[in-house]
Amino acid sequence: MANYTAADIKALRASTGAGMLDVKKALDEADGDQAKATEILRVKGQKGVTKREGRSTSNGLVIAKAEGGVGTLVEVLCETDFVAKGENFIALADQVFTQAVDTKSASADELLASTLPDGQSVKDLLDGANATIGEKIEVKRVARIEAPVVAAYLHKTSPDLPAQIGVLVATDGGDEQVARDVAMHVAAFSPTVLTRDEVDPETVENERRVAEATAKEEGKPEAALTKIVEGRVNGYFKENVLLEQPFAKEPKKTVAKVLEEAGAKATSFARFRVGG
Repeated sequence: MANYTAADIKALRASTGAGMLDVKKALDEADGDQAKATEILRVKGQKGVTKREGRSTSNGLVIAKAEGGVGTLVEVLCETDFVAKGENFIALADQVFTQAVDTKSASADELLASTLPDGQSVKDLLDGANATIGEKIEVKRVARIEAPVVAAYLHKTSPDLPAQIGVLVATDGGDEQVARDVAMHVAAFSPTVLTRDEVDPETVENERRVAEATAKEEGKPEAALTKIVEGRVNGYFKENVLLEQPFAKEPKKTVAKVLEEAGAKATSFARFRVGG
């Protein structure tokens, strides 16, 4: 008869984040000893780290913070939503985020290579978590923005999961409220660039070719083609360029107009969606 209870299984799952079957096997092998079972999970998990490297990480969370004109945004991924909403994963992500802020990391590679107060690197920390939890865990993206005003916004796409969308918006002038309003807009409308100058010229030409071919297919008059094509290309800009999008709270105004009226100018933004 197993020398452990359902409460022991629950406690070990809570402390390690490991799956039910793995926890039961570890407790069986450890004859119910929690400490020994935890060690078994870590050892067996470490053996599987390499095997997990090719797995897909489409769940996880984003964390963002803006303070004193500096904003940091980090995306930490795992394999399943069960792990994503677990206390251990969230605590791990918080630790990684704090390290990103403390080291002023501006990329995932920079953050992973940084050294924690206990002497191990963030990569080593994640490898250990991979072993204990039994899932691939990775820092996918990191953004750091500095400006006179920086606002952060986090959005939950599901009430039982941590934030899945994170945004930073930087402005020159204005106040934090207008920057936060724009950050909420970015979360909802997912622009890809700040200004149309940032759109790849090849992308613009491709949109123009598609617009012209579509107009001809629709039988539009030759004399009207140029105007129609430019109108559709401008439609692409309105959909993808932040400053040209209709503002979420006042659709009759563009984001650029709202910022102008607030005495602000957007200088940059970052938007992460988990797995996006």
